[in-house]
Amino acid sequence: MMAAISLAKQGEGRTAPNPMVGAVIVRDGTVLAEGWHRIVGDKHAEVDALDRLDDSGVGATMYVNLEPCCHFGLTPPCTDALLASGIRRVVVGMIDPDPRIRGNGVEKLRQHGLEVDVGVAEAECRELNAAYLCAARHKRPFVVLKAAVTLDGRIASAAGDSQWITGPLARQEGHVLRNTMDAVVVGSGTLLADDPSLNTRLPGGRNALPVVLDSHLRCPQDAKVLTAGRRPVVFCGSDAVDRGLQADIVRVTTNSKAQLELNEVLSHLYDRGIHSVLIEGGGQVHRSFLDAGLVDRIELFVAPKVLAGGPTWVGGTPFDLDNAPGFRVVKTRVLGEDIQVTLGVFDGECGAE
Repeated sequence: MMAAISLAKQGEGRTAPNPMVGAVIVRDGTVLAEGWHRIVGDKHAEVDALDRLDDSGVGATMYVNLEPCCHFGLTPPCTDALLASGIRRVVVGMIDPDPRIRGNGVEKLRQHGLEVDVGVAEAECRELNAAYLCAARHKRPFVVLKAAVTLDGRIASAAGDSQWITGPLARQEGHVLRNTMDAVVVGSGTLLADDPSLNTRLPGGRNALPVVLDSHLRCPQDAKVLTAGRRPVVFCGSDAVDRGLQADIVRVTTNSKAQLELNEVLSHLYDRGIHSVLIEGGGQVHRSFLDAGLVDRIELFVAPKVLAGGPTWVGGTPFDLDNAPGFRVVKTRVLGEDIQVTLGVFDGECGAE
């Protein structure tokens, strides 16, 4: 099962709105074939593995991290391929929450005489597809806040300098995150201050969908994000004046503070097939997502520096101790002189937390 998860992870950032799935076919302790789902519209992991068999699958066992589908979508049902293959046993990591499947795939296989085991390495399988599970449960993308900060939480100096707070390894890992997410989001403040490209600068990497939260459409016509990669989506208020930006302009409701209604933003992205978004700030945008209860994970790249001044990665008025948002440390690792801290919410429905 862990091999199936590793295979599935190769599709990270490329399969939404489908989940990441890997499959391993074994007979008598020997791996016969492996497969994984690469991109939407391509063959599913089970079929990919079956197509790679050099011999018959009769009597073999397939390990797959998610329940095989049993409905016609862009591809035929995987259960039909399994039934025709001679596979005798299927080991499933977790049930697919999609209402078209949700146990029906397992039941169909059992009804036709296959042995099916469910729940092997389920926590790891849930963590792998945390974004898919979040989208299935909440009808919105999985939200990750990301920031490069000093020890005292600053994202820039008092003079506004932010390049570079962290070192090259941490910055490279930021691009790895972009490579694995469906969309990357900044607010208009960050756009105007830093003019980010929001593309992925990795060999073999791919660009996530760039998204700008810009209530008043202040985005300059020569902003790098408009030409650096994929055509961006710019969310604005209903009264903002469109000056012919080379972007998809989406108007959403604003609140009394002229801030965009983030639930509408996420709903629109979900409808576009986006299941994961990386929020790269700034501090007011991070605070807005925290206030709305829309944060599933936080990725902090912490440099061993103290600025004692400058903007912080979370803006707004102070929380009191009793009502401060709470997270738990999922993992930490050293990246050169910096530390990456991954924090998650206390919500088992959106992953392994």
